[in-house]
Amino acid sequence: MKFRKVTAASATALVLALTATACGGDNGGDSNGGSGSGGGDKIKIGIKYDQPGLGLKEPDGSFSGFDVDVATYVAKELGYEPNQIEWVETKSADRENALARGDVKFIAATYSITDERKQKVDFAGPYLLAHQDLLVKADSDIKEGTDLNGKKLCSVTGSTSAQNVKNEIAPKAQLQTLGGYSECIAGLQSGALDAVTTDDAILAGFAAQDQYKGQFKLVGLKLSNENYGIGVKKGDTATVNKINDALEKMVSDGSWNKAVTENFGPANYKNEEAPKIGQIVQ
Repeated sequence: MKFRKVTAASATALVLALTATACGGDNGGDSNGGSGSGGGDKIKIGIKYDQPGLGLKEPDGSFSGFDVDVATYVAKELGYEPNQIEWVETKSADRENALARGDVKFIAATYSITDERKQKVDFAGPYLLAHQDLLVKADSDIKEGTDLNGKKLCSVTGSTSAQNVKNEIAPKAQLQTLGGYSECIAGLQSGALDAVTTDDAILAGFAAQDQYKGQFKLVGLKLSNENYGIGVKKGDTATVNKINDALEKMVSDGSWNKAVTENFGPANYKNEEAPKIGQIVQ
């Protein structure tokens, strides 16, 4: 009987151990980015859903754009295959909160590195240098930033672009902020708005879309330097370092140039050379 009792106890312990192991396997690799060793682990990455050429959710549910390509490359270097990526929409106004809450492992969403944002999140990169510009109708007489005084100007909630214009260039501009750039573009097309301002890379992506070809033009102003970085939760230095290594490799092996050509080439976007890691252009 003594032998039978020990066996029963051992069996119970074994069942408990297996149960605990199974539970650990389900959580296994931190849904926002664990070890990246496979076995069903996922990584959640924040992107935009409405920016052609950068971060766009296609009608078939797939994703395209330069930010998507950069994030996919980085995820691969972190140990995740494309089918292990869960893309999460992160609008401009919610990027810092998404990282603080742990909704995503990192964000690649036209995220300009600024001193204010660095108080809340850490950045890897930069991986692209863009410039703030204006998108107007093809027959518009807007040629300079000061021409926006008295005009209806649109950008998105949480973006730095509109305030740059309002505070420094055209204080009498009638500023409207909407939830997404696609809404601004629709207003521009209908005539309800006179101009949309944000980074030239974003504007070029919209202008190159089939339904808008020939309707809009970039004014060609370099109103600011926008150093796109990959946002990471504050204090996660290890992830920042790994992403920086991945970005350097992406440039050195030619993948960065390939992604630029594929995503911006159709709009004749004149991109800057790949920036050096940690080199912020003021």
